[in-house]
Amino acid sequence: MRDIETKGLNDLLVNVFNTILKIEEVALKESYGNAISLTEIHTLAAIGMGKPRTMTEVANELMINVSTLTTAVAKLVRKGYVKRFKGDADRRIVRIELTEAGIAVLGEHEEFHRKMVAKVVENLGEEEAELLTRSMGNLVEFFKKQYEELK
Repeated sequence: MRDIETKGLNDLLVNVFNTILKIEEVALKESYGNAISLTEIHTLAAIGMGKPRTMTEVANELMINVSTLTTAVAKLVRKGYVKRFKGDADRRIVRIELTEAGIAVLGEHEEFHRKMVAKVVENLGEEEAELLTRSMGNLVEFFKKQYEELK
């Protein structure tokens, strides 16, 4: 790839990333003011609405260490979005899950993402949407590999 194409692609990637974050921040502020941060929302998303998860599972998904997650979860517990408990079989294992308030916040955030994706693909044909999806999947895999190599 030529240098000018590389710079153009880099500019696009950085712009998309920054724009999505900015839009999420504005939408979040409109809904919750300063009650919850975008980082906290993303932590709720990693915890998810399914069965309780271990701190290690969530930390791995967020690509952070468990001690960083512990601090974040403590805040979310105080705010009433997450509950933390010890496992029955092994009391050393800490599990976390969303409270009803956490589920409500996450549901609203997921709706925001559904609308965002619908807007992105609304003027694309089926083949274009499939190509975009495959391309974005390839990007994610590439960046995950880069992250693993850096660890």
